Amino acid sequence: MSDFTLDELCVVACAEAFRGDGEILASPMGIIPQLGARLAQLTFAPDLLLTDGGARIVDARGAAEGWLPYRAVFDLVWAGRRHVMMGAAQLDPHGNHNISCIGDHARPRAQLIGVRGAPGNTVNHATSYWVPAHTPRVFVPRVDAVCGIGADRAAALARAGRFHDLRRVVTSKAVLELHDGTLRVRSLHPGVSLDDVQSATGFPLAAAPDLAETRAPSSEELVLIRELLDPQNLRRAELRS
Repeated sequence: MSDFTLDELCVVACAEAFRGDGEILASPMGIIPQLGARLAQLTFAPDLLLTDGGARIVDARGAAEGWLPYRAVFDLVWAGRRHVMMGAAQLDPHGNHNISCIGDHARPRAQLIGVRGAPGNTVNHATSYWVPAHTPRVFVPRVDAVCGIGADRAAALARAGRFHDLRRVVTSKAVLELHDGTLRVRSLHPGVSLDDVQSATGFPLAAAPDLAETRAPSSEELVLIRELLDPQNLRRAELRS
């Protein structure tokens, strides 16, 4: 089994963002990130903790493993024992993140969901982002509102920003990483060139010296995705959107 779809590639790329995390709480937002975290737990990251969105710790199959009331999540956040993968309406070259509004904050053209937990996430523990549509509307020179802080703002916070840890930005075209305070391309999805990614980004992007193709799903991973984790193919609708 070697043929795979873009959505399956993105599931694996999101899973890879959690590699090496150990026993932490994975908090993926969105269908493909959720499938990625569950896939990671089933394969190379068995120590990951997952929740059902309520008060239970569950395994990748949804079976209850423990109790995690909402108030206890904040203990994990403040102790750095969490890795969240959030969505992003806008990201700038330094990884500053916006999910609050588009346009002037006083009179926005579009009101989004607000800052939510982004400020606390980005100063306390590992954060990654999932962008299902890689376009210049998302990757902008300057975000309209800062919800999650980027490397420049973390540096300005001195000790208060010392735990800033932007791990990965997984998109429909590539995987990005933070290097020397600026986003760069870590890997390209099959069939996508660096020029393709640059033309879909509103600021200059460097490439990692070891730039490679994003890892393809293994046969085992494809079986898990298709038959156990998402037999209804919900992942495809998220990527099309």
